[in-house]
Amino acid sequence: MDSKLMRGMVIIVALALCACSPVAPWQRGTLAKASMAVEPTPMQTQLSEHTHGSREAAAASTSASGGGCGCY
Repeated sequence: MDSKLMRGMVIIVALALCACSPVAPWQRGTLAKASMAVEPTPMQTQLSEHTHGSREAAAASTSASGGGCGCY
């Protein structure tokens, strides 16, 4: 292999390993908060998507359907 390619691969692996750090037990409570979730309020988002889909009759990527009157 080329020396520059090998050196580049070693640098990339070293940087990737530096990104992995252990989490102390007293820090896990902070990471488990609802604000750290990808979707902090999944029920509210689901309700908003349903409302948008039924009111606008725009069921593009969701399973909501309706004629714009708000009924199922």
